[in-house]
Amino acid sequence: MGSTRDWDAATYHRVADPQEEWAREVIDRLELGGDETVLDAGCGSGRVTKLLLERLPAGRVIGVDSSASMIAKARESLGEEVELIVSDLLDLELPEPVDAIFSSAVFHWILDHRRLFTRLHAALRPGGVLEAQCGGIGNVEDFLNSVESVNGDERFAPYLRGITSAWNFASPGDTEVRLRRAGFEVRRCWLTERPVQPREPRAYLETVCLGAHLDRLPVELHDAYLAAVLEVIAGPLTLDYVRLNISARRP
Repeated sequence: MGSTRDWDAATYHRVADPQEEWAREVIDRLELGGDETVLDAGCGSGRVTKLLLERLPAGRVIGVDSSASMIAKARESLGEEVELIVSDLLDLELPEPVDAIFSSAVFHWILDHRRLFTRLHAALRPGGVLEAQCGGIGNVEDFLNSVESVNGDERFAPYLRGITSAWNFASPGDTEVRLRRAGFEVRRCWLTERPVQPREPRAYLETVCLGAHLDRLPVELHDAYLAAVLEVIAGPLTLDYVRLNISARRP
């Protein structure tokens, strides 16, 4: 992933079915000959990186993630086939530019999209493409409203003030402006709705959705917090995902 907090990589690898489904759509947008060098920007546990590698029989993948545990899990999954780097994407520096950049379910964890796109532009060769997807404006809005009501509980409120700034769910228009300012030629930015009912609701919330919240809470409050969120939802957990899709190139 792209944020600086660490992750429960093993659980994420197990429950990230929606992320893999979204990633397949993004990989399909990449026009690959099979011999390119592709950057997986926020490679996570390597589950999706493996799909990308299958499209590059004569090429290579460089996986970058800020989470050391995610990189360790990716190494376990991928062996030595992929170059894996622990780095925040905002500090990314590669010795040589890549032919394409792929990213899935990462950019919304990064607050400074202007700097992000500048770093990605620098990592891409002229004529190279960026194909990405992340949370966009309106992403999991109903879910976050439910969570906000729990955050006001006196047990949790002292620890969770300001937590809404943990994500950057950008609009297509703002994203186009930032991409162009970074030097990209924008092909298209658009939103798609992707509602999800996780097969392991509690594990999914704990690992994917509420990790930033739990990081702020004392360990002894974790179970109570997760139980309170699930109680407020009161029914099958449905996450109203809105995905921001990005298709751009470096001239």
